[in-house]
Amino acid sequence: MTDFRPLGVSEAVCQLLAARGIEFPFQIQTLVIPEALRGGDILARSPTGSGKTLAFAIPILERLDPSEPRPAALVLVPTRELCVQVTEEFALISGDKINVASVYGGVPLKAQANEAKAAHVIVATPGRLQDLVDRGLLSLDAVQVLVLDEADRMLDMGFKPQVDRLVRKLREDRQTMFFSATLDGEVGELARRYTHFPARFEGELPADRRSGDVDHRFVPVTNDTKVSTLVELLNEANCGLALVFVRTKAGADRLVEKLRRHDVDAIAIHGDKGQAQRENALERFDSGKVKTLVATDVAARGLDVDDITHVINFDPPEEPDVYTHRVGRTGRAGKGGIGITLVLPEQQADVSRVARLQGHVEKFQETGMQVAKPRVVYTSRRRGGRSKW
Repeated sequence: MTDFRPLGVSEAVCQLLAARGIEFPFQIQTLVIPEALRGGDILARSPTGSGKTLAFAIPILERLDPSEPRPAALVLVPTRELCVQVTEEFALISGDKINVASVYGGVPLKAQANEAKAAHVIVATPGRLQDLVDRGLLSLDAVQVLVLDEADRMLDMGFKPQVDRLVRKLREDRQTMFFSATLDGEVGELARRYTHFPARFEGELPADRRSGDVDHRFVPVTNDTKVSTLVELLNEANCGLALVFVRTKAGADRLVEKLRRHDVDAIAIHGDKGQAQRENALERFDSGKVKTLVATDVAARGLDVDDITHVINFDPPEEPDVYTHRVGRTGRAGKGGIGITLVLPEQQADVSRVARLQGHVEKFQETGMQVAKPRVVYTSRRRGGRSKW
């Protein structure tokens, strides 16, 4: 382990990092920073919590000339929560010469545009940034560095059209840094189109941020017993902070009302909540004032709370990677956790497939529920024969 200086980081930035208690780089920072400081394009496969924000923030701050036209750097992120989080990390090490602005929905347009125009670095969600650009309130002509953070989630959330339109407005000779939990499939194709001869890196979670042991459980329920079963789980003695996932925004609000009727204090977070409401909900949950947070997948992206003891899938995930993302919110910082999925009779086949692909089929079978057979999809030989889901 060494400090940031051998990576090419200046003494001034090292001192700013040290002032925030950051003295040693994480793996992804060690890999990315030297190449990024040289101005090369980057493809980095790196999970949430691996320290990737500083991997791109430090090179941007080092290479940015405050006297040049603004904004000079653009960071695109999938959610408002992550937008605020990345902006705060930039601000912690940017000193007093570099201005960083957040651009996301739910706040007045013109005031946000004025702040963005004066900033050296913009951290933005694609939808709101596209709105500002289309209205002529903000120009991206001066942007020299583009970062796409959690690019896989931006695609999952349907932001590809906005991202494509924004990228087309940027100069061709820009530096592009692309960070994603996966670089396969559509994400990989997007990465190849946006970058030129990129260096490719893969990072892991630091040891103190890796998951502890997570106990995976599957609980059969009916429509009549689903809510009461959830209440019982939340009232267990070992249940601390519980994150409950639902499929829809309306479903989140309905579930909170049902839980309150059972004397369970809960709060919802989803895309229809205003920014102030979302920040207040997260603060109350993180502080333990409210121990149950009901969330949609989109709203929970960027949620970074180490003390979640239970993740409960009130509405089961339909894809294995969504299951991984959800349950990965517990067992943080080396601590243990519990991941519970409530399963209606008509959901057993789909959930059993997710359990099988995640390596939890025995846990699923222990409940007495039926495990569906692997699904085999046959295609023509010219396209690669057959594949299994």
